Amino acid sequence: MNKTKHPANGPFPRRTFLKTIWIGLGFIGILEIIYVIITFFLPKKSKGPEGGDKIIEAGRVDSYGPGTVSTFIRGRFYLVRLEDGGFLAVSNKCPHLGCSVPWNDDEKRFICPCHSSVFDVTGAVIESPAPRALDLYPIKIVNNYIRVDTNQAIKRPRFNRSQSVYPETVKIINKGA
Repeated sequence: MNKTKHPANGPFPRRTFLKTIWIGLGFIGILEIIYVIITFFLPKKSKGPEGGDKIIEAGRVDSYGPGTVSTFIRGRFYLVRLEDGGFLAVSNKCPHLGCSVPWNDDEKRFICPCHSSVFDVTGAVIESPAPRALDLYPIKIVNNYIRVDTNQAIKRPRFNRSQSVYPETVKIINKGA
């Protein structure tokens, strides 16, 4: 019975090779699990509304009465017409954890279903835990039509009157005749 021993500098033993492979695969698996856990807790980047164009045509100015809130599901925002005639495009995403915040027409407030943050019609925080007001989207009123740019949300600590967009009052002078 002659047992052959592998010399120290000889070929890599099969058992050692397989053990090394399994350790390497286990290490890769652990790294993948850590990556999944980390990406789960990181905030997701806004990709804008689904369906291509991120400029939402909201319609004519006169189709919105003062004190109204209209939902735009495609753009993920609410178009608010304030009592003084100004417009705000308020995001429907809570700044606390990103939950979709519905408008409660009976209470005239946005109420987050996840952690009960409450926002007024302008998106300003009334009750925490939300750290700041709801985001806004830029509005342009061109030829009496409202356009909301949902490419990038405007983060804000609170509501300020200067954030409202007002329709232009254009006088048409009839020349000639």
